Amino acid sequence: MFLGTHYPRLDDKGRLTLPAKFRDALAGGLMVTKGQDHCLYVFPRAEFEQMARKVADAPFTNEAVRAYQRYLFAGTDEQRPDGQGRVSIAPELRRYAGLTKECVVIGAINRLEIWDAQAWQRYLEEHEDSYATAREEVLPGVF
Repeated sequence: MFLGTHYPRLDDKGRLTLPAKFRDALAGGLMVTKGQDHCLYVFPRAEFEQMARKVADAPFTNEAVRAYQRYLFAGTDEQRPDGQGRVSIAPELRRYAGLTKECVVIGAINRLEIWDAQAWQRYLEEHEDSYATAREEVLPGVF
């Protein structure tokens, strides 16, 4: 389970050091892809394959499904962390997420999310009140 907030830096070669506590779970390979809200998602390979099967099973006769499938699969990069726990973030993925040197990596249960630090701060500020007042319709049966 991926939890917590971490603040790594992107190096001059476009590499990001993954938080040490997640490296074992990602040692077998990981998939970096474009996420919602202009962040990047990092899935363990097995988790991504499971999700990809569900996406691939959606009816490709639906234009929105085709567009989503194309965007997701074309924008995914398979990586294996090096000995120091670094992964290369492809230029197109860095552009999509607006990554600068200062990044934030958050745990989101089954995936990590990589954010530009300023974008993450803006996201938190924009969504703090809605989180603080979440009701049952957002999380049925949880509270």
